[in-house]
Amino acid sequence: MPRAAWNGHLRLSLVSCPVYLPPATTETKRIRLNQINAETGNRLKQQLVDSETGRVVERQQVAKGYEHDRYQYVLISDEKLKALQVESSKVIELTRFVDLTPPADQRSSNTMAVVCIIKNSAVQG
Repeated sequence: MPRAAWNGHLRLSLVSCPVYLPPATTETKRIRLNQINAETGNRLKQQLVDSETGRVVERQQVAKGYEHDRYQYVLISDEKLKALQVESSKVIELTRFVDLTPPADQRSSNTMAVVCIIKNSAVQG
């Protein structure tokens, strides 16, 4: 089963049911392309190079940083970035049902409508 694009719960009053939203495409149907040297037909490697020294940098030496002044960076750890993420409730709460019946002259046998109102508990005040 592919990894969920979103999962959580759908809640209507005291009744709650789990929801799994799969991605629109699967890994088996995804086409992956590689970068190839047009002259030799060989696959290319990507290297990280220090902009000042010109030396190749190993992946374990790579960090994230924010440029606060020209060429002046503040390093930010993965833990700090994770702590900054907004917490989501992972719950879609149904608060009411509405009548979406179209007028008789606009009805069709294949007409369908889905209305979803998502309440984010972190935003409410």
